Amino acid sequence: MQRRDFIKDAAITAAAVASSSTLHASKSTPTSPIARRTLGKTGEQLSIIGFGGIVVMDDTPGGSANIVAEAVDRGINYFDVAPSYGNAQERLGPALAPYRNKSFLACKTEGRMKDDSRKQLEESLRLLKTDHVDLYQFHALTKMTDLDKVLGPGGAMETMEAAKKEGKIRYIGFSVHSAETALAAMDRYNFDTILFPVNFVLFTQANFGPQILKRAQEKNMGILALKGMAKTVWPAGQKDHPQPKCWYQPAAFPDEASLGLRWTLSHPITAAIPPGDERYFRLAMDVAQNYKPLQSHEEQALLSGAHGAEPIFHLGNDV
Repeated sequence: MQRRDFIKDAAITAAAVASSSTLHASKSTPTSPIARRTLGKTGEQLSIIGFGGIVVMDDTPGGSANIVAEAVDRGINYFDVAPSYGNAQERLGPALAPYRNKSFLACKTEGRMKDDSRKQLEESLRLLKTDHVDLYQFHALTKMTDLDKVLGPGGAMETMEAAKKEGKIRYIGFSVHSAETALAAMDRYNFDTILFPVNFVLFTQANFGPQILKRAQEKNMGILALKGMAKTVWPAGQKDHPQPKCWYQPAAFPDEASLGLRWTLSHPITAAIPPGDERYFRLAMDVAQNYKPLQSHEEQALLSGAHGAEPIFHLGNDV
């Protein structure tokens, strides 16, 4: 290890000692339920940590039921899933059923046209054991050509608006990994929510995110954050890695990841969705139940560790 990398790691670890001590202490002392924040103009109150459906992907029905019950018990009411997450809908539906009337369920469609998005919606409702989803989102609305399709004649927005009138969805949003497409989408339609990366490496090393956050606030949209615990890309050519549910390399567990999530939560967002890896999700719940904004020395240590890291997204990404 080079000397500068050793110093960065030492600084991050030192800055996280107090945070880690608090988390360890929480195992033996009562903690508050996870706090809630308002979801933009919708007025909905969501837990500051969301349950990403990938957590239960490939889990057993019993294991899925247990972790959903634990999440609800700790204060989580925001659940997010998508058809592309393997069998996550099939697992989440029955596990969430006992708590459905007090939860906020978000789902997504990869369909860009009216017919395929309608087919996905109806299948999601069936698998999720519900007659409606609270938030339906265009999944990975990353290319400008996709935006043109969903908002054009015969596009998936027709499904969204019709389903809203039918009571099958309540709010309309989108997830995105392109700053340029995100800005265009917010200008072209009055979306209720946006789901996008709010991450310490992306903001400081790629200027990716601040402009989206600013525009979403101006629109009074509900802001939902991805990748708060992400760090960088996996090394080129590496096929096997220790977090199979993370296509990116997460921040080091637990200290850097805890600081990274707290950095994300210190921004004007409603909620953050942690990685699908169960260890990181449980750590995120611990952080949320003991959440305090970063102190200046903690932020300095975290951001020093971001220098030189390859961002997982860049401006101009997939436009």
